[in-house]
Amino acid sequence: MKIAIIGAGIIGVTTAYELAADGHEVTVFERHAAAAEEASFANAGVVAPGYVTPWAAPGMPGKVLRSLLRRHTAVRIGRPLSGAELSWMWQWWRACKLETYLANRARLQRLAFYSAARLRQLSTELPLSYDRSVGYMVLLRSGKDQQLVQPGLQVLRDAGVVFKEIDAAQARRIEPALNPDTALAGAIHLPQDEVGNCRQFAMGLKIGAQLRGADFQFNTTVARISRSPPASLYIAGETQRRRFDALVLCAGVASNALLKPLGLSLPLAPVYGYSISAHIREPLNAPRSAVMDERFKVAISRLGQRVRVAGSAEIGGSPRHKRAASLQTLYKVLHDWFPGAAQLSNGVQEWKGARPMLPDGPPALGASGVPGLWLNLGHGSSGWALSCGSARVVADLIAGQAPAIDLEGLGIERLSR
Repeated sequence: MKIAIIGAGIIGVTTAYELAADGHEVTVFERHAAAAEEASFANAGVVAPGYVTPWAAPGMPGKVLRSLLRRHTAVRIGRPLSGAELSWMWQWWRACKLETYLANRARLQRLAFYSAARLRQLSTELPLSYDRSVGYMVLLRSGKDQQLVQPGLQVLRDAGVVFKEIDAAQARRIEPALNPDTALAGAIHLPQDEVGNCRQFAMGLKIGAQLRGADFQFNTTVARISRSPPASLYIAGETQRRRFDALVLCAGVASNALLKPLGLSLPLAPVYGYSISAHIREPLNAPRSAVMDERFKVAISRLGQRVRVAGSAEIGGSPRHKRAASLQTLYKVLHDWFPGAAQLSNGVQEWKGARPMLPDGPPALGASGVPGLWLNLGHGSSGWALSCGSARVVADLIAGQAPAIDLEGLGIERLSR
């Protein structure tokens, strides 16, 4: 089949690879000059499938309200809030019901575990070179934090995840550079989870897709998708439509602008995340792999010779405005746990990215209802952790094959209920 993919973030690149590996003629259209330039550019890089859960969870509305009064917090509301964002928050609030949350968590984790297995398979089969470390640890500052994570630990047990509850001394043996002056009650150690540089992986997999015949056309903006068969699209500046056997939309937050003229309106909103990346100043003072501060939901990752600190979930505001308080929280958490690890006097990369999120949590995979148009979007903050599995699922669906996992609740039909 002749297939077009719109978007070359981690979702678009993994989809291109899977379809090209299946023998299809693949063309990828990307408005930027390179792959993985937006939400995939500088994310935390953590692949911990047991911790992939919906943002819409019981108790979250209260946490959001309390966060409005705090200087350092994991969730923020930006200004201005558009009408679409207010509508998204209403749908998110409704999805925080326990029954809805449990169903969406099961859907996400089913996909996340499958995706992690596919990521390991690709990393073994292909000569991909990207910064990665094995092992992930969740840091618990107090006894209260230890109590709050207990329900989540039962989820890990039920899923068969290998983990261990450890005390502060054991945590410091695993990560010797942890600051002894910061209170630490204990930790959750997940030795089989990992951290990896998402953008480097995407760039390497792009080459793998190209070796299998995929054509990447950068600096190329898709202006609109035609509803008339055959599947076709229009490139900005061109008058003739380009025809294909199928289109796969992987354009993140830009997807709605292409879907609305087709009569499709998905509740897809940008939830912004932040990160800082800096060169390691002293390796002995840096993390060996990745840790996550449970209280502030901030991850600190070792990516080769750099440290990346990532966190925050911010809805509303401008994509171009970096909120100082969000960045200050990242610097605070880094200083709390690994003071002196990073060279912060110069060369620090401060990043803000728009993560495309549906209000209930899971992405939308599969047929769109428009003939020839397939969807692979809405992964939120878990795009890297879900990308390889999502791509394989969509490739199987296009080929008319049964995917390896149950897709209940992962299509757009759940959004119209």
